[in-house]
Amino acid sequence: METILTDTSFKEETASGLVLVDFWAPWCAPCIMLGPIIEEVGSEVKDIKIGKLNVDENPQTAQAFQIMSIPAIMLFKDGEHVETLIGLRPKEDYLAMIEKNR
Repeated sequence: METILTDTSFKEETASGLVLVDFWAPWCAPCIMLGPIIEEVGSEVKDIKIGKLNVDENPQTAQAFQIMSIPAIMLFKDGEHVETLIGLRPKEDYLAMIEKNR
């Protein structure tokens, strides 16, 4: 299940464990196409939190992480940003990123 992240909840929600964050916007076609892929990742990898952050509604967090292109998928481990993938990618890329950073 995905957690909706906001400027106010972001730090707390990414503070512990592995958290995959999908930076997206509703007008972004690749973001919409990526949604089901990220849901599949979440259902296959049980010990990770999946978060979605709408960059239009949460500009502070998007700016803090210098999000210039979406979709941007960032992986956090215990509150620290460890890796980023930009653009629409196959599910295997996200699974490999998670596995590499366990």
